[in-house]
Amino acid sequence: MNQTTPSTVAVRGPIKSRPKSTPVAEIPDFVRRARHAQPAWAALGAAERARLVGCAASEMKARAEEIGSLASAEMGKPLREAVGEARYCGEELAKAAELVAKALAPERLEDESVVSELRFDALGVAVCITPWNFPVWMPQDVVVPSLVAGNTVILKPSEKTPASSQAWAECLMAHLPPDVLQVVHGDEAQGKALVQAEVNLVAFVGSRAAGKHIMREAGTGLKRLVLELGGKDALIVLEDADLDAAVTFATRNCYRNAGQVCVSTERIFVHERLAARFTEELARRAGALVQGDPSAEATQVGPMADSGQASHVRELIDDAIRSGAKVAVGGSGHGDFVQPTVLTGVTSAMRIMREETFGPVACIMIVASDDEAVRLANDSPYGLGGSVFGEREHAMRVARALETGMVGINRGCGGAEGAPWVGAKESGFGYLRGTGGHRQFAQVRVISAAR
Repeated sequence: MNQTTPSTVAVRGPIKSRPKSTPVAEIPDFVRRARHAQPAWAALGAAERARLVGCAASEMKARAEEIGSLASAEMGKPLREAVGEARYCGEELAKAAELVAKALAPERLEDESVVSELRFDALGVAVCITPWNFPVWMPQDVVVPSLVAGNTVILKPSEKTPASSQAWAECLMAHLPPDVLQVVHGDEAQGKALVQAEVNLVAFVGSRAAGKHIMREAGTGLKRLVLELGGKDALIVLEDADLDAAVTFATRNCYRNAGQVCVSTERIFVHERLAARFTEELARRAGALVQGDPSAEATQVGPMADSGQASHVRELIDDAIRSGAKVAVGGSGHGDFVQPTVLTGVTSAMRIMREETFGPVACIMIVASDDEAVRLANDSPYGLGGSVFGEREHAMRVARALETGMVGINRGCGGAEGAPWVGAKESGFGYLRGTGGHRQFAQVRVISAAR
């Protein structure tokens, strides 16, 4: 392992100013201001709202280095990746807003006797609660459709990454009317207060457990919910797979952002004829990854977001080893670091195969058939994404049997432009992106008249 960090703590850059937590007692006033600002914001129309949101793109791109540096310092993402995330969001902001406006354009339906017009109006006040693993991209994914749909927004970013998310939000707020976008900082206390407040929509990206809690709390007011929750993504490597392509994908998707990605590959099911070579090559490549100071140019894998996340991942690794799993590479770490790890000899009963790891760990199981791979892959409450590597038509047949919202054939699970980001089973409630996803941030109204 090319680990270049100190052996005790993660190396992180300085944060000059960290936003303070918002007193819970002040949250009703945030909601009141958002409610007051909402009618005028909605009256502008989707096209104008999209234009104003898009005006922030230049500032966002200009501040990409600053915002990315904050994100890297806060949660340990390699600096070039964090800056790339911020820059990408700036580059895509205007287009993202325009796509939402297009999705919300009125739609006409008619038959022999009735003409109907579908209108997509604002819901009111939206609360957006976002995670720390992508502290710029995730806010953008839920705040932009909320705003363009005509809602005013209260954003609560993760307490682990307040400074980077605040900097991103400031780019937008500079171009929006007062109180159209506000930021509340804090932990689950502030999040709970926001969900319980007199709001109309809660958009949440985060863990399955937190999503269930939000659903219970929001249910008392029957608030609109959009929940993008966790994953336990599987990679199936079929007998006719391109071995090098499968290993290349696994190396990227298991260890990117130290495995702290909702669609990270955590479970790998490899046909028995390829298993030995696949395992050997993945272990070799994982062991060659450079882990260290996230600000260093050579670093490919940084620390975990904090010591709690590192402890969680190491606990799952240790539990698997006690239960009979073998370490092909990695398996340990110091401070906030967990080495890129490959485990073999795992079983479906192990915690590491059932709980979301959210760390740099690949668990390999050997399978004798397609049916066995599908059965094992589907043996999970999660159903966010997955990938199948093999001859195209063969892989397509296997992919159709997977109980996930998204499946990639010889690639990751992300779809073409306009495709939704959607989870099945307990990985999501509602979904993001695409025409259908954008419309979930609006109230559809059907206005009908006789022909």
